[in-house]
Amino acid sequence: MRASEFHLSTQKEAPADADIISQQLMLRSGMIRKLAAGIYTYMPLGLRSIRRIEAIIREEMNRAGALELLMPFVQPAELWVESGRWEKYGPELLRMKDRHDRDFVLQPTSEEVVTDIARQEIRSYRQLPVNFYHIQTKFRDERRPRFGVMRGREFTMKDAYSFDRDVASAHRSYEAMFAAYGRIFTRMGLRFRAVAADTGSIGGTRSHEFQVIADSGEDAIAYNLDGEYAANVELAEALPLLAERAPATQDLRKVATPGCTRCPAVADLLGVPLEQTVKSVVVVAEPAQGEAAQVVALLLRGDHELNEIKTGKLPGFENGWRMATEAEILAAFGSPPGYLGPVFASPGAVPVRVIADRTVARMADFVCGANAEGYHLAGVNWGRDLPEPSLTADLRSVVAGDPSPDGKGVLAIQRGIEVGHVFYLGTRYSAALNATFLEEDGQARVLEMGCYGIGVTRLLGAAIEQNHDARGIIWPAAIAPFSVVICPVNYRQSETVRGAADGLYAQLIEAGVDVLLDDRGERPGGMFADAELIGIPHRVTIGERGIKAGQFEYTPRSTLETLPIDSAGAYAFLLERIAG
Repeated sequence: MRASEFHLSTQKEAPADADIISQQLMLRSGMIRKLAAGIYTYMPLGLRSIRRIEAIIREEMNRAGALELLMPFVQPAELWVESGRWEKYGPELLRMKDRHDRDFVLQPTSEEVVTDIARQEIRSYRQLPVNFYHIQTKFRDERRPRFGVMRGREFTMKDAYSFDRDVASAHRSYEAMFAAYGRIFTRMGLRFRAVAADTGSIGGTRSHEFQVIADSGEDAIAYNLDGEYAANVELAEALPLLAERAPATQDLRKVATPGCTRCPAVADLLGVPLEQTVKSVVVVAEPAQGEAAQVVALLLRGDHELNEIKTGKLPGFENGWRMATEAEILAAFGSPPGYLGPVFASPGAVPVRVIADRTVARMADFVCGANAEGYHLAGVNWGRDLPEPSLTADLRSVVAGDPSPDGKGVLAIQRGIEVGHVFYLGTRYSAALNATFLEEDGQARVLEMGCYGIGVTRLLGAAIEQNHDARGIIWPAAIAPFSVVICPVNYRQSETVRGAADGLYAQLIEAGVDVLLDDRGERPGGMFADAELIGIPHRVTIGERGIKAGQFEYTPRSTLETLPIDSAGAYAFLLERIAG
């Protein structure tokens, strides 16, 4: 492609509302243009990378035996009502009506539609297993779209759905997709981790996220430095940090702590380690039909944080939960927040259920709120000063240095950007939509399902977050919009330069290389700045002086270290570098 025939529209500065580096660089390089909040036009440069991403995905999905189809962007509401997600999915599901007053949605995902296809098309066990996939536009009405393509409202996703006759074969389909995803991200040249994850609004019982490693990532990943364990911090198991509960060595005492409403302040005042304090996080478990809401005190060590995903999985929290209001706290504890604890002098007007984190359940001589403003209790011990907790559970998020759940060393924490997710769904959707098949014995069975997503447009942002410097993008070669850029100095003035540049360009085009010839007549500094901003992996500079010496200059974007190369062998040299 000649630059004079291509739409190159670079900018020196990013818009003020560009939040993160990938958004800034995509806007500056002319890959995207903002149309509305969270909605972007993908310009020719950006679309070239998207198509390269899609090609890798298609090759590996086809290699894994998946079959491509294309499901509609607009879906009828009846399917979502049938699956139970019409109300449950929440405000991210954009609902609308047609001229006949019928309800539709802009699809955020396609479980309902593909299950409807399966229940119509799959009749016999002989048709199984089967895996359908498509690459299609999605829409999720994010409350605060931000970070460019990383958290937009409209985006492109590859989603696949496997159908199997039993659990064992469903897990084989899951493993095949897991392996395919590993190949996809490896081929794209990305550093990533596959981590155990929560199933979220999709549902199911088994799930892994594929996280591109980047300091700017929204997700925290816990992984074992000495083993293979890796999980999203939302899901990573937090083992108790005490082997057993020590015997009590202190008397219970009430101490004045005026103005100390947080554990660090209490620990400083009393001269005790923060690890000796316990905080009470008071929540309300939403009731089932006809039952009363339940106030619950979740106890964590003072230096630990509540894990909301784990909280939602506690017994009795099936209908949801929320943080308690100050009025509810006063009614249950008789004290304002900041001085709450599990030791009750007398039963309150509202019963409180106490759930202790695993570590807290093994603590002795700890400090907690006294349920009286300006006071805490010290020397608190289970069994002597308060009943054993009604439940001991994993309530907290892991931190660096925690023991690994696999028993092999300790955990480290790093940031990641989720770009892929695989789920084993079981019969979550097939049972709701009555998607069955006839087994070999003639009996009807419900289909076992899995679903597998990759954020195609999100990958652009993730790749840039992982690969950039002060000058711009450093594309992994497999997904760069162009592989080579030729920068001829004085192209329009020098026939010698023009002839050499056109000759090399023609050779590379003939070889099928994605090459950009910068024939705009720009000064060298301008050409180099654009090439570095756009992130083209290989740059060749051609000038009269070099031609006379029989040399071109080669500069890889990854290092920007320029070296002379033989002009006669430049074509072969570039092919070798491109091949890796």
